[in-house]
Amino acid sequence: METDSEPYVRLASLRQLHQAMADMNKARSLADTLQAVADGVVQALGYELACVNLVGPDGDLVVAAFAGNTAAEALITGRSGSRESWDRRLGMGEQWGDLIFIPHTEGWVLDDDDVPQWYTDGPAPRFEDEWHPSDRLFAPMYAPGPQGAGNSGELIGVLSVDRPRNGRRPGAWGREALQMYAFQAAIAISNARLRSNMQRALVRLERDQQALRASEESFRQAFEYAPSGMAIAEMGGDQHGRILRTNDALCRLLGRRASSMRRYAFSDLVHPEDIGTLLRTSAEGGRAELRLGRRDGTYVWVSLRNSVVADAADGPRFLLTHVEDIEERKRRELQLAHRASHDSLTGLPNSAELRSRLAARLCRRPQSSHAAVADAMDAAYGHPAVLDSGGHTFDFAAVAEPYGAFDHHVHAVAPEEGGRDDGTKGLAVLFCDLDGFKSINDRFGHNAGDAVLIEVARRLSAGVRDGDTVARLGGDEFVILANGLGRADAEDLAVRLRGEIIQPIRAEGRAVRVGASFGIGWAHCGMTADEVLKSADERMYVEKRSRPKQHRRAG
Repeated sequence: METDSEPYVRLASLRQLHQAMADMNKARSLADTLQAVADGVVQALGYELACVNLVGPDGDLVVAAFAGNTAAEALITGRSGSRESWDRRLGMGEQWGDLIFIPHTEGWVLDDDDVPQWYTDGPAPRFEDEWHPSDRLFAPMYAPGPQGAGNSGELIGVLSVDRPRNGRRPGAWGREALQMYAFQAAIAISNARLRSNMQRALVRLERDQQALRASEESFRQAFEYAPSGMAIAEMGGDQHGRILRTNDALCRLLGRRASSMRRYAFSDLVHPEDIGTLLRTSAEGGRAELRLGRRDGTYVWVSLRNSVVADAADGPRFLLTHVEDIEERKRRELQLAHRASHDSLTGLPNSAELRSRLAARLCRRPQSSHAAVADAMDAAYGHPAVLDSGGHTFDFAAVAEPYGAFDHHVHAVAPEEGGRDDGTKGLAVLFCDLDGFKSINDRFGHNAGDAVLIEVARRLSAGVRDGDTVARLGGDEFVILANGLGRADAEDLAVRLRGEIIQPIRAEGRAVRVGASFGIGWAHCGMTADEVLKSADERMYVEKRSRPKQHRRAG
């Protein structure tokens, strides 16, 4: 995982964390879930060793899973530590949110307790946040409270981690990531236990009528008092998907009464954009993440998992649906994704996000005349291609690469070079570089410079249309993506934005001015995003050099 010194978290790290959470949620058994939890710490959170200590029926904690070192795994897996010793550990050290950190200067008092552990001695840390081999970091895992209300339930286990790969104690991001991971691990372990109990109950249901009556009360309690939402729905026939029964947790989550829930199917409650996901999940069982409607008209993100409950003689009978509130996780994922794709100072899309948006509009096949495209398709496939009124090629028999992936792609085109405006509308790329910005930083300090960048970002954003992109490329360089403009339109936009930027800006109690140089490039298919930006950048420097220095407004 990244350190706190980086301006944003790399998407690769977020994908690793997301994959680790997905792996532990799709594990088929409790043992697989526990091992997936330990493996995820090593693979996604940047630690070399991870141990899952699970609370047993007697209250003591047993080492249920280990990852990172086969020798240590063989030494301590299956061994138990008393609850008294664990309570002592969780009550000392430093509180990092829900995490417990015991530095090596205090941890020596734990060397003789009965908790299975591994540690090695080492030299004193060379710098303040260096990890010492005897440092200890624990992440308690609690059973989910009502509606996923955080660590309000009983302790179900403790994650212990060691040896960060970067050799440093985790910073704010690393701590939050481990804490969030422990929260999700607790849910996965609780759900694995619940699934295991329910599967055993369903096996008994299939044996004979006597076993059915004996297990009814056990199933009812598992259903009614599950910490997350549960529902039973019809399967097959005209009433397929109609809700037959819900538990209190689901009713509270959706703000609806049980009696009113029986009037709906899940298809009546799901967000319109997620209906396809629901139908695919309901048809075959499985799991999906989608939005369900509350009574007040809002939507909540849930993880919905269906199990087909079948009768050996009659086939599928009904769907058992588990609904877990993941609104908080989705909110954090969106926050992390926004931090990864946006500039922390101005809030604008950053360089990576700009290139992603630009690349999404381009394909590797350059746009040519309609006749040339048709001729190329004729030559490629040996039969005429069909062109619609917009000049797009639809060849349903030829779906293979390299053309099949672009059947519905609208090519980005560029107005012709020169003074004549041929009426073509294209994707304009305006590269903006501030004139005189360095002198403001040098004379008034970086706080004043930051205030100027924030205000310039605001003025650029206010000066473009909804749907246009204003991004900060870095330093005092900005880029605007504006689609559907002709050459004259783009030039007018640059003049108007320059006029906004050169107005006085209040920074650190004084009025300062900066100028702006704009270069206009055009994106068209066959170019890469970097080629488009380079073209606009070069035009900007041509424009900057063409103006006398005294005409560049500076602070």
